[in-house]
Amino acid sequence: MSRPALSRRITKVTPSLTLSITAKAKALKAQGIDVISLSAGEPDFDTPEFIKEAAIVALRKGVTKYTPAEGTLELRKAIAGKLLKDQGLKYTPDQIVVSAGAKHSIFNLFQVLLNEGDEVLIPSPYWLSYPEMVTLSGGRSVFIETTEASGFKVTPAQLEKQITPRTKIWVLNSPSNPTGAVYRKKELEALVPVLLKHPDVFILSDEIYEKLIFDGETHTSIAQLHPEIAKRTLLVNGHSKAYAMTGWRLGYSACAKEIADAVSNLQSHSTSNPTSFAQSGAVVALEKGEADVKRMREIYEKRRNLFVSELKKISKLKVFIPEGAFYVFVNIEATGLDSICFAERALEEAKVAVVPGKVFGSDRHIRLSFACSEKDLLESSRRLTAWIQKLN
Repeated sequence: MSRPALSRRITKVTPSLTLSITAKAKALKAQGIDVISLSAGEPDFDTPEFIKEAAIVALRKGVTKYTPAEGTLELRKAIAGKLLKDQGLKYTPDQIVVSAGAKHSIFNLFQVLLNEGDEVLIPSPYWLSYPEMVTLSGGRSVFIETTEASGFKVTPAQLEKQITPRTKIWVLNSPSNPTGAVYRKKELEALVPVLLKHPDVFILSDEIYEKLIFDGETHTSIAQLHPEIAKRTLLVNGHSKAYAMTGWRLGYSACAKEIADAVSNLQSHSTSNPTSFAQSGAVVALEKGEADVKRMREIYEKRRNLFVSELKKISKLKVFIPEGAFYVFVNIEATGLDSICFAERALEEAKVAVVPGKVFGSDRHIRLSFACSEKDLLESSRRLTAWIQKLN
């Protein structure tokens, strides 16, 4: 064959280390080995019954055909109602596009906005798919380094320094995967003047974990803070995390109508509409799901407190206390291992699956999920303690 079989774009995309670790953990479990997985990026709860029942009823009624590419009007109205009720944001249904998960929503936005060479500012540590999607869209990722000292949050000075004439989008993920950091309202307000000075920069606000915030705090969307910022905000959310609906593949974007129309056009030529009867369940989740969300959030907070308390007892680990989501980001520098070596040895020797921080932009950290039982959290802490004590 005289020319490469694969496109240059796909050869630049890094295979997912998280999937390979998950696959190895599953393989060990299949062999009968007692492995505890702390690598999950999804709730361990089942979807609430009333949401499942709404989808079942829709199936029985014959809701099995195509819907509009951008999702049903009923669901887009429900999303607009949610955004108005929760954040005071006014969106019309034609500004909302429902996609196959929030990941799909983000990918679509990058695809319709980025030209070759456009830069996307991504705070690091970051969710591992952001830079890969930027690459697939022809853009260039520019990372803004954050640390424990800054609470893993970008400061106004950092943001100002990184914006150039090539900057097209700044990615804001609060609560954060992988760190669990949450931007408070005052912290976001401090960033607004910087963004107002650069009117061509969009803000992609990934709010998928917005319902999972602890210690009595509440979520603030940057779109709430200034009308001009609202116009440039690409708000992304979905049903996966808050309502334990990861497999349903339902996410959405809310943005300026011109951009929403472009996303809908793209989607009509790629995946077309999200699953029809799943959208019926999504409407009910938004209308009646708050009690279940509250119950799950309270359990996550209890688990966080327990797990952080146990991990802090391990002298060679430095634990960042998450304010939201369901991950603990842990500094492992004192162990003398990089994150991949740590993850591989923890799985093989302690039988605990963790995610190496290198995939999130920091080889000094690992990510541990507390979307599992208290029993597993206690046992995994015990195993990690015993294993780390044996390290040279």
